[in-house]
Amino acid sequence: MPDRLRANSENSLMSQPPLRRYAPVNEDRQGYVTALFDRTAVHYDWICRVMSFGSGQLYRRQALARAGLSQAMRVLDIATGTGLVTRAIVDLVGNARQGVGLDASHGMLMESQKGNPFALVQGLGETLPFRSECFDFVSNGYGLRHILDLEYTFREYQRVLKPGGRLLLLEISRPRSRIGFHLTRLYLGKLVPLITRIGTGSRDATLLMKHFWDTIADSVPPEVILAALNRSGLREVERRVFLGIFSEYVGLK
Repeated sequence: MPDRLRANSENSLMSQPPLRRYAPVNEDRQGYVTALFDRTAVHYDWICRVMSFGSGQLYRRQALARAGLSQAMRVLDIATGTGLVTRAIVDLVGNARQGVGLDASHGMLMESQKGNPFALVQGLGETLPFRSECFDFVSNGYGLRHILDLEYTFREYQRVLKPGGRLLLLEISRPRSRIGFHLTRLYLGKLVPLITRIGTGSRDATLLMKHFWDTIADSVPPEVILAALNRSGLREVERRVFLGIFSEYVGLK
């Protein structure tokens, strides 16, 4: 991790809380999470499809459309994983040459190559390997919970956006209500890991889904994310919420 990013991660109030039961200190977290995704990439699409009852791709397309994605836009999808968001992007943009998918996990990118027509780059959202003002649209699908320093990272997103460019961050947020929290914990924290273990036979995939819920339960509040987006220089920042847990953070350069 670059010294500047490490310093920001240790000192910034915008950082996501470390999960010490998985990675003891912040500087080890990225490597731990990346390795876990590497080992479970082959199961990832199946888990997402089962977990969302097959509705995930429809929701992704709708969210991208609500955020203003349209044809002829050049798009960067950060934390692209196996390419679930990029496939939805192609459905709307119509030209796979207009997009780039970026992810830290080599295993995820290898899976993405099987059905993703985007150009793929291995890298981190905190240090984007692209020149300034080269994308019309930047997306990040469910990667917010793995960012160590929100404001620093959002400034990178803002940097690569063209003037007038749009940002969309998709995330599952911790439910506000006690009942909603307990129901979501039962499903995501208990049932999904159990179904994953039965369906995949993989201990690592089961651990991934436990980690998935724990990062939701321990995530920073939406107000902190919105503040970081505003401090990064983006405008017209807002959060749209569906079913109490699906958050869409949008902003404009």
